[in-house]
Amino acid sequence: MSKQGLTQEEIAALFASAQKGEQPAEQPSEQGPEQAPFAALDPAQEAEADPSPLGLLSDVELELTVELGQSRRSLREILAMGPGSVLELDRHAGEAVDLLVNGRLVARGEVVVIGENYGVRITELVNPEGSQGR
Repeated sequence: MSKQGLTQEEIAALFASAQKGEQPAEQPSEQGPEQAPFAALDPAQEAEADPSPLGLLSDVELELTVELGQSRRSLREILAMGPGSVLELDRHAGEAVDLLVNGRLVARGEVVVIGENYGVRITELVNPEGSQGR
């Protein structure tokens, strides 16, 4: 038959220690604490992933826009446009185009043709402190 509860001697010892202001001794439990399974920390393994602090963000997709120029027209002028209409922009031919990432100016470049596709060759990176947007 297994022992259940405390004996009279154990109860008396607990009362005596409580009256003296002592902390009662811990009763030994049948099960000890279990060690939690954690992966070993290896600083060398972390360094191999990506040493850049932006490494975690390298797969985030952003909207990249190339702006050739702008124009302001009335609704009447826009509705009158059709195939073959020419829309004059506020930039000259050969002038640098703006590269915007999520609407913020980050660089300027020149338009190039690669095969049958257009591209932009970056010629200037814009200082983030100096660019307040347009």
